[in-house]
Amino acid sequence: MLIVIAGFPALFVSVFFGSSLIIETIFSLDGLGRLGFEAAVQRDYPVIFGTLFVFSVIGLVMGLISDLMYVWIDPRIDFETRET
Repeated sequence: MLIVIAGFPALFVSVFFGSSLIIETIFSLDGLGRLGFEAAVQRDYPVIFGTLFVFSVIGLVMGLISDLMYVWIDPRIDFETRET
């Protein structure tokens, strides 16, 4: 059960990024979701790539933290001894 809970932070972050545009529109906030959307509408490619980069890096870091939590919670899980 604890292994399932260890994957929740990465899931929550991905849902947060997906819904950030909706939340920012409803509450009239200025954030990365709205910035990326307005940049896409105006075809401002450097800003689009910047917001995509930030979202990607944070998502990858959360995925890495989630994988490390698996090993910390259950030491029997070892990513180095996997057979291919």
